[in-house]
Amino acid sequence: MSKQYLTTHTVDNAHDTDIFSIAVTPSQIVSASGSSVLKIHSTVDPDFPLQQTIEGAHKLGCHHVATSKNGSKAASAGFGGEVKIWGIEDGKLTEVGKIVDGNKAGEIWAIALSRDGQYLASTTYNGRINVWDILAGRQKIREYETKGSFGTAIDLSLDGRFTASGNENGGIYIFNNDTGRLLHSLQGLVKPIRTVAFSPGGKLLAAAGDARIIALYDVSSGEQVANMKGHGAWIFSLDWSDTGEYLLSGAFDGKTKVWSIDQRTCVATHSETDKTVWSVKWLPKTGKNELFATAGANRSISFYREATGS
Repeated sequence: MSKQYLTTHTVDNAHDTDIFSIAVTPSQIVSASGSSVLKIHSTVDPDFPLQQTIEGAHKLGCHHVATSKNGSKAASAGFGGEVKIWGIEDGKLTEVGKIVDGNKAGEIWAIALSRDGQYLASTTYNGRINVWDILAGRQKIREYETKGSFGTAIDLSLDGRFTASGNENGGIYIFNNDTGRLLHSLQGLVKPIRTVAFSPGGKLLAAAGDARIIALYDVSSGEQVANMKGHGAWIFSLDWSDTGEYLLSGAFDGKTKVWSIDQRTCVATHSETDKTVWSVKWLPKTGKNELFATAGANRSISFYREATGS
């Protein structure tokens, strides 16, 4: 069974440089790039209008942006090593604090926020994973060690129980946040991991990167339960649909794919650009049809809508 998605809108030249990361709230999309600016577009208006521009958010540019599922908080990580925390109220982002860990580039790399915006997890260039309590003065409450390899990707399970990191050495690590202990060390893809993502129910972890394969792991057992093949280039971004039925992926060659988890197969491919897709995200489902967004080296944000009846 294949699915069809139509390009519904493209915000051309949304940023002056590559868009490295996008994140969504119930009504907006936040985008970050190699420039110092963060931009926020509406996702409830069919024209996806620009609602806010935050000038000088990160002096050297921003490589990761994350939002809490409940839409109350956002976080952005800059190339200077700093992380800014943003409160979201009435659709407007306001800076509410910073996290500075050694204030060195690479000291904080990939970031993820918990569902309620209380916890932020981050990776470092030397394999450490830190968890911060945003509401308790942005204190570091957990520090996990991996095997010293650059932590290229991170995710928090929606229920807050698990932290997962993907590393440059191909390692994937799952930690139990309740006990503070390593749950699983997963070796399987050998080549650098670029993205990890927990399923909405927290039962599966998807991981992908330079091996061009999406691996699915059972979180409780650590067993690899599937390999999904189809990309011909490095995979940089993964995102689960709200129901956990579909997985979205974006790759170095500009291709975006939608995968059926039941069928373990690709059900849609889009290749509107030959430039790198750095970030992909499903939008919160508001009507009958699913929507997703992609962004990357073409400096634009493209929105896709599920074709009716597909």
